[in-house]
Amino acid sequence: MSITVLDTCSAMRRILRAPVAERTELLRSMLEANRGMYRYFPGELDLVALHHQSAGFPVDRDEERCLEALDTLEAAGAWERMQRALDDALVVLSEANPGLAAPDITVLFVLGDPGDEHFMGPCKGLTGFGGISGNIAITFWPFPENVERLEATAVHELHHNLRWAPGGVVWDPTTVTVGDHVVGEGLADAFARELYGEELGPARIGVPYRHDDEVFAKVLTGLDVTGMENFTAWVHGDPGAERMGVTPVGLPMGGGYAAGLRLVDTYLAATGKTAAQALHVEASEIIAATLGRG
Repeated sequence: MSITVLDTCSAMRRILRAPVAERTELLRSMLEANRGMYRYFPGELDLVALHHQSAGFPVDRDEERCLEALDTLEAAGAWERMQRALDDALVVLSEANPGLAAPDITVLFVLGDPGDEHFMGPCKGLTGFGGISGNIAITFWPFPENVERLEATAVHELHHNLRWAPGGVVWDPTTVTVGDHVVGEGLADAFARELYGEELGPARIGVPYRHDDEVFAKVLTGLDVTGMENFTAWVHGDPGAERMGVTPVGLPMGGGYAAGLRLVDTYLAATGKTAAQALHVEASEIIAATLGRG
C-alpha cells in the first residue's frame, strides 16, 4: 500500500498561466488522475464541472490571486509536508491495526475558489473528501490557520479512507445513518489530534462548538436519520444545507464534527483505545458509550 500526493503545484501553475481558452482542458487533464474517486457516480462524468461545483479554483478570473496562493503553499512546502504526514500516519494506523490492507491511495490537492463566499467563509477555505477508498481530494485556501493545520487535514482524510476501505466499516448508502457519518468525523479528528495535538488536530469548523451542550443535544436527535441527502444539514450545519439546497435543521457550520468528536472522546475514555485502534469500530458501539445503546 502506497500513498501518492500528485504534483498539482506544477499543474496548477501551468493552468493559471496558460491562455484562458486552453485552461479548461489542462484542468481536465490534471483532474483525470483522481477520476477513481467518482467511480460510484451514475452516468457520464464531467470532472471540470465537478471541480467548479466543489469550489475548485476558477480558470477565467482571479489568476494572480490564485498564483500568489500557490506561491504561499509552495514556499510552505505543502506537498512535501502532506506526503510525509500521510506516510507517517499510515505507519501509525498499520501498527494499530495488524493486517491492515487497502489499495494504493492517490491524493489530489487543489486550490479553492477565492470568489466563493461559502468556501472562503463558513468552510474557512477548506474542504476534504476521503470517503472513497483509494482516492483523497483536498480543496484548500492558504489562510495561515489552514497552512498550520495542513498535516492534520491530510491525516483526517486518510483515517476516513482506511475506515471505509474494503475489509473495514461498510458504508451502505441504503442504511447508513447520520450517526455513522458523525462518528467517522469524530474519529478522524481524534486521530489528527493524536498526531498533531489539541490545537491543530480537530477540524476548524467544529472547534467553536466542541463544548456546546445545545449543539451536542441537537445532533443526538438526528443520529438515526438515513438518506445521505440529509447528512449535510446534520454534519455541516445550516450553511452547508443552504448551499446544497436542502432543509436546515438548526445547527451551526461544523456542529456535527463537534458532536462527533465528543461522542468519540467518551468512547476512547471508556475503552482506553486510541483513534488509530478504533479505525474499524462500528459507530453503534461508539455511540453506545454515550447513549447506552447498541
